[in-house]
Amino acid sequence: MPPSAPAPTNPALAGIAPTDRHLLRALAQNFGLVLSWAVLVLAILIYCAIYYGQLGTLPGNFEITSTVNNTMPLVLSGLGQTIVILTRGLDLSVGGIIDLTNALAALYLGDTLQSAILGSIAILGVGALLGFVNGALVAFGRLQPIVVTIATLSIYQGLAIMILPQPGGTIPPEFSALLVNSGAPWALLYCVAFGLLWMMLRRSRLGVSIYAVGNDPAAATANGISLIRTRLAAYVLSGVASAGAGLFLAASSTAGDATTGNGYTLTSIVAVVLGGVSLFGGRGSGIGAIAGALLTTMIVNILFFAQIDPLYQSFYEGLFLVLAVVLTMAVGRLVKRRRR
Repeated sequence: MPPSAPAPTNPALAGIAPTDRHLLRALAQNFGLVLSWAVLVLAILIYCAIYYGQLGTLPGNFEITSTVNNTMPLVLSGLGQTIVILTRGLDLSVGGIIDLTNALAALYLGDTLQSAILGSIAILGVGALLGFVNGALVAFGRLQPIVVTIATLSIYQGLAIMILPQPGGTIPPEFSALLVNSGAPWALLYCVAFGLLWMMLRRSRLGVSIYAVGNDPAAATANGISLIRTRLAAYVLSGVASAGAGLFLAASSTAGDATTGNGYTLTSIVAVVLGGVSLFGGRGSGIGAIAGALLTTMIVNILFFAQIDPLYQSFYEGLFLVLAVVLTMAVGRLVKRRRR
């Protein structure tokens, strides 16, 4: 006779089939990701209800397209922030990199789609270089990430203002249409592409190293993983993602502004937290960060159509963030307790 399944240690699971127990364990392991998407769906429903209550109709193509296009810089900056946070780091220079690459895009993308694509590749290279500077100071210099990236944030912002003292420049219309087409929410395809790229990264040797370093640096080193190379690569990828955010921001506004990226330093962290990524490293997913970025934008939309005074919007955004973190921790502990 085949051996019977081992009895669960938790009496609450005694009457649950083995398949259901495995499903419960999988849910606990990916709880932050599942919760982030569930809350996003709830936020969309609330937004639609408030919008319908105010205007007597549901959001149309224009509203959906604007929301998606406005979220794309946050999606990319959140993905970059996720990679760094998974290694127990923090990148506060995100806003500065966006400012600098946004300014470069407004001045040097040229007038044609071909020149814009070539210029974009160069700007992504600049983002990688800026990320390398952060990573080198953290990995080789053994400096605290928060100190390093606060310093480089000021440096990158200063360089951005030197390059573009006043808002201006031009973005080729074909390039704007390629990234943020105003006729339909085609930018959602980029979200899908970024999700697929994340899955590839997660299964790559670098992705395994990033999670290993975040979970236990000593154990990662004992298994032959280089802390220096992994942390350096994480900051480089964050720089590239932030540069991509700067390009999306420039394409959306069709011009450059050396100060528009300032708010993304904080909101990228908000998107990461709302996406179920642990600030202590080693746990979370970039796919959750994408949901967190969309959720952050939906919260702003909800507050706007609920006619909340703009002076108090920051208060409510912070309140939603605290509630999300507390809810995630409370339900996560409950699920973990029941799966034992």
